[in-house]
Amino acid sequence: MTRLAPALLLSVLALTGCKTGDSTESLPNTGTPSNAGNYNGPPPATDDVQNFKLAVWDNLVSTDRCGGCHSTGGQSPMFVHADDINVAYAQANTVVNLDDPGRSLLVAKVAGGHNCWLSSDQACADTITSYIEAWSGNSAGSVKRIELKAPAIKDPGATKSFPDSSSDFKTLIYDPLLVPFCGECHVEGIQTPYIASENVTTAYNEAQSRINLENPALSRLVERLRYDFHNCWDDDCAMSADIMEMAIEDFANELDTDPVDPDLVTSKALTLLGDGLVANAGGRYEDNAIALYEFKAGTGYTAFDTSGVEPALHLNLTGNVEWVGGWGIAIGGAYEDEQTGATVPNGKAQGGTSASRKLHNLLSASGEFSIEAWIVPGNTTQEDARIITYSGSSTARNVTLSQFQQNYEVLLRSSTADQNTAFSTADGDNRLQASLQHVVVNYTPSQGRRIYINGEYTGDMDPEDAGLLNEWDDSFALVMGNETDGNSLWEGTLRMVAIHSRALTESQIKANFDVGVGQKYYLLFSVSDLVDIPESFIVFEVSQFDSYSYLFSAPFFISLVDSQEPSGIPVKGMRIGINGKEAVVGQAYANLDMTLDDDEYRPGVGQPLSRLGTIVALEKGPEADEFFLTFENLNGHDHVRTEPALPAEPTPSNGPETPHIGIKTFDEINASMSRMTGVSVTHPDVAETFATVRQQLPSVETLGGFLASQQMAITQMAIQYCDAMVNDTTLRGSFFPDFDFTESANTAFDTDGRTSVITPLLDNFVGDNLSTQPTDVDVTDELNNLMDRLTTCTGSCDADRTATVVKASCAAVLGSAVTVVQ
Repeated sequence: MTRLAPALLLSVLALTGCKTGDSTESLPNTGTPSNAGNYNGPPPATDDVQNFKLAVWDNLVSTDRCGGCHSTGGQSPMFVHADDINVAYAQANTVVNLDDPGRSLLVAKVAGGHNCWLSSDQACADTITSYIEAWSGNSAGSVKRIELKAPAIKDPGATKSFPDSSSDFKTLIYDPLLVPFCGECHVEGIQTPYIASENVTTAYNEAQSRINLENPALSRLVERLRYDFHNCWDDDCAMSADIMEMAIEDFANELDTDPVDPDLVTSKALTLLGDGLVANAGGRYEDNAIALYEFKAGTGYTAFDTSGVEPALHLNLTGNVEWVGGWGIAIGGAYEDEQTGATVPNGKAQGGTSASRKLHNLLSASGEFSIEAWIVPGNTTQEDARIITYSGSSTARNVTLSQFQQNYEVLLRSSTADQNTAFSTADGDNRLQASLQHVVVNYTPSQGRRIYINGEYTGDMDPEDAGLLNEWDDSFALVMGNETDGNSLWEGTLRMVAIHSRALTESQIKANFDVGVGQKYYLLFSVSDLVDIPESFIVFEVSQFDSYSYLFSAPFFISLVDSQEPSGIPVKGMRIGINGKEAVVGQAYANLDMTLDDDEYRPGVGQPLSRLGTIVALEKGPEADEFFLTFENLNGHDHVRTEPALPAEPTPSNGPETPHIGIKTFDEINASMSRMTGVSVTHPDVAETFATVRQQLPSVETLGGFLASQQMAITQMAIQYCDAMVNDTTLRGSFFPDFDFTESANTAFDTDGRTSVITPLLDNFVGDNLSTQPTDVDVTDELNNLMDRLTTCTGSCDADRTATVVKASCAAVLGSAVTVVQ
């Protein structure tokens, strides 16, 4: 790990707030930089200086961003120097990391709350990262190697965590310090974080991520006073910082630690956010991303566009939209608020028409695009549900990605495609699943629309010729989870969305899928004291999977000392511990039994332990949950595990008798009706009806789950099959060889005529010698009663009544239990 040079440290310390004393930072406007591009100084000395100007300087020079302080005659570093772009370039190089833009000191400063022009520090940091990536050329997504660094070593159970009750926080920090000295700004409606909210629970939740229980001096609440001189209530900011630090120390001293069973063989302990090493170090292709949503804010009513392409196309969250842990938003339907009684409308995330215009300008100019998203559909029964749309109404659009049951659909306005005609994944492929999926929609002038699921092309060919996008409307808005009118709800979770002005290649799509989604960390669990090898760790890749769990995967052993290698070290029965105890579920590595050896070990890379991943339940949150590993045997350190005896098997109680018969499922019903009538399942009218009612037909064979709605769907299928058969003169002639369809219904259904209809139905539809089938007499009586009613006409029956009576008789038998029950 490299050390910062003294001059660079001075630059970092100089990146402090412009205001001191009792002032506070306000949130400036969020639009395009007001004076971007207004430069009249010496020309850029090199192409790299010009790239810096276009990518970084133009976006940050505005006085409502960084130009108010770090410009000509202002604070050092003057990386937005207004009079000489070459000076600004030289200064900027002291606070950026072109090899890894996300680790730039400029980014870290803004992420810590310094002069962010948005309501989310993370959004500002991500946006500046995009600016630096555009300058460095790193946005093409070249995969960078992660430099593993040893974390602080601490024993399991020594970490304190925030209690559920906010009473001590209220007494020691909230009442004496936050309310009187932060209450003018850090409350709802003025400025985040809401650490002085009138609701102490809200303030407690907001303050936890800014309090370090292990080292109060490193708390953000302290550092803002001590180093940024932010809103000090004393003439001496150091004194204010000391008072805040002592209050946090008093609060921390009231908390207990979580003890660990001393008999366990354990690694050292880590927390995700405090000790984890960020693993997202590149690999994504985002060269042409013009709108990017990673949903990192986690709070508030805005999803920020952090692509760095101005104007920023931020989305306003309205209705039933909730933030999801591990980055994401969940969109749901309207509901009645139990506390207020008010109706919360369908959720959606919508951008303004003015900012959305950049999609029109850039995509219609390039003539191609990619829409990329990580999504989790709420179910597989939604129809015409808008996932992502750039549209003006439910019938006017430029492009839409939609869900229709288990299909993805793309609707597009072009010179050759109708904006309301969907291009869909194939019926029956069931591409859309109610699980996390990576979806990419490509459009190019040569190939038209293509859909990729989890890195793979679906194979569906666009039926329309590829055309131009010059007919796009620039007055539309980007919407996610709905239409502009709020009446085309899509229920599900969005984890990431990117819109690219160039279509991604198949290799780029695969690379973006392999990178995954959400913030990932490496957790380095120290085992040096157990294996007698210095700087030895078992490393996991860990992410917050959702609001309720963590994902642990790809564990490997490594020593950070390249000259050290393991030899014959047994590893058996590894388990994950959380907050002083082994996790109740998620122990996918409990059966691990292997040897660490130099034959399998590679210096600098390590030795893989397993390809498995596992889910561990979240308890206190990523800031507070403490993890460690336990072992049944590691290098001779044994823990004899005694599994509890299994309880005696209880005597089964006699439940209700299980029926001996069941119900055919949807595909079986369709196949049976086709075989009985001779009508192909591909018949256009039959196929259309089946696609419409398929979700309504039985999906399980359990008789007790049969519903009236399923009978209605079966009846529709029976009517369609019988209609198709009777309308086909060849099929009906084969099925009813002795019946005269040309005769009037008044006379056609005499005794012989009825026999000519009923007998074929009994022979072809009703089984023989089955204990549960109706008798031929019962079926005949029912059909005679039906024919009596249908042939009672005032005067002469209509000419088509004869065929109608046969169709109805056919459907009555085909749609009955004789076909459905098995």
